[in-house]
Amino acid sequence: MAPKGSQRVVNKIVAENRKARFNYEIVDTYEAGLVLTGTEVKSLREGKANIAESYASDEGEEIWLINSHLPEYLQANRFNHEPRRRRKLLLSKREINRLRASTNREGMTLVPLKIYFNEKGRAKLELALAKGKKLHDKRETEKERDWNRQKSRLLKTG
Repeated sequence: MAPKGSQRVVNKIVAENRKARFNYEIVDTYEAGLVLTGTEVKSLREGKANIAESYASDEGEEIWLINSHLPEYLQANRFNHEPRRRRKLLLSKREINRLRASTNREGMTLVPLKIYFNEKGRAKLELALAKGKKLHDKRETEKERDWNRQKSRLLKTG
């Protein structure tokens, strides 16, 4: 049995894009690695990241995460990173080709859902292949959520 202090938190979620599931219909999800600098990893470990307004774009043979915000690490001095820089995503060639085909042919979007640390302590991004929802679909989702909430209240009270 490992000592109490050395136990690692498995799949610790650092940032989550909660609006993505409301605004988009998720078709498929992928796990992608992130190319980060040391200060970016330290900033992520502090839990200070925002991917609410970010998206992924395929450029050339690579896929990039754009407009994600990882704040500067305060103890890094002049060796800090730029908070809104583009970050390369690590995916296999087959996955990149599949994503590129879906976004070009079918008009889908690449939306980041969450950033987390896996069992090995590596920062990963859950990337979704998604279709944009229409206004009536969003209303339907909201009605369903309200009904489920009301139903659970009724079941609690008996």
